[in-house]
Amino acid sequence: MKSRSFKSIRINSIYCVIYSLFFCVFGYPLIINAKSAEIVERIVAVVNDDVITLIELNSSLKPYTEKIRSLGYPSEKEQQLLFNVRKDMLDRLINQKIEDQEIKRSKVEISEGQIDQTIERIKETNYLTDEQLRAALAKDGLTMEEYRKKIKSQVLRERLVTLKVKSKIVITKEDVKAYYEKHIDEYGGKQKYHLRNIIIKVPLFSDSEKKLEIKARMDEILEKLKAGESFEVLAAKYSESPAASDGGNLGEFEFDSLSPQLQKAIEEIKPGEFTPVLDTDQGYQIFFLEEILSAKGKTLEEVTPEIERKLYDESIDKKYRAWIGDLRKQAVIKIIQ
Repeated sequence: MKSRSFKSIRINSIYCVIYSLFFCVFGYPLIINAKSAEIVERIVAVVNDDVITLIELNSSLKPYTEKIRSLGYPSEKEQQLLFNVRKDMLDRLINQKIEDQEIKRSKVEISEGQIDQTIERIKETNYLTDEQLRAALAKDGLTMEEYRKKIKSQVLRERLVTLKVKSKIVITKEDVKAYYEKHIDEYGGKQKYHLRNIIIKVPLFSDSEKKLEIKARMDEILEKLKAGESFEVLAAKYSESPAASDGGNLGEFEFDSLSPQLQKAIEEIKPGEFTPVLDTDQGYQIFFLEEILSAKGKTLEEVTPEIERKLYDESIDKKYRAWIGDLRKQAVIKIIQ
């Protein structure tokens, strides 16, 4: 009995030392199960005067860890993904703590009635009754009260970002014009080339004699074209393409989508003309340029709202990262792995 009692005292003493050291170094206690001597809760990060607990981190990680584990990655790859997502989530929680502290400093507030309105909008958007929403929350292990707290936090953070970041963004006409001119290829009209072809395929592993025979047949077709015979009729008669029955009609293509070999050949002819016999990966081919279609481009006035939205979204991301980065530099952050 004495031996067992002494051992128990010794183990308890060890955990007391661990507890004391942790408290002295970090200023926050460990929560230890006295019966099993297991750490049931601990601090994973300190952000100024607030803490992030292991339970808080694991709760936020749960959907992501379950997804990763369900994908069947090799253990080493899975461990790497879990480590990275844990690091990213902890970083996100640190940002949230900093935002929550800024909310208090800036006295950003929301009433219970405004939370009610937000939840009603969510129900309307997702076509949910109150009972259906509560049932969905219960599946995720949430009560309505817990959900209200989450909504409150989200709305307060959105208002804070609007106050500190979004309200300071100004997109000028000069910004829009500069973006338009830089991306003129995106908004300007691109020409399209309506093409037809005649193809005779070269079987795999054909010897030089067989290739010469096929080339000679294509040269005969080329002579018929030069003599004025219809490209569509000759395509339907000789081409080995699925489009042969439609006169070799391939459709319309932007110039950039064509192979360099075909681009060069097309540049040398006009609508209504055909290329020489081309030795391509698919076989010997002759292409006919039916017409060049000019797509109408969008004017600066037409795309101004679209460009403004793009620039605004880009600015939000850039300015938010700069803002939260400055706050992190000013904060006292301790990460406890």
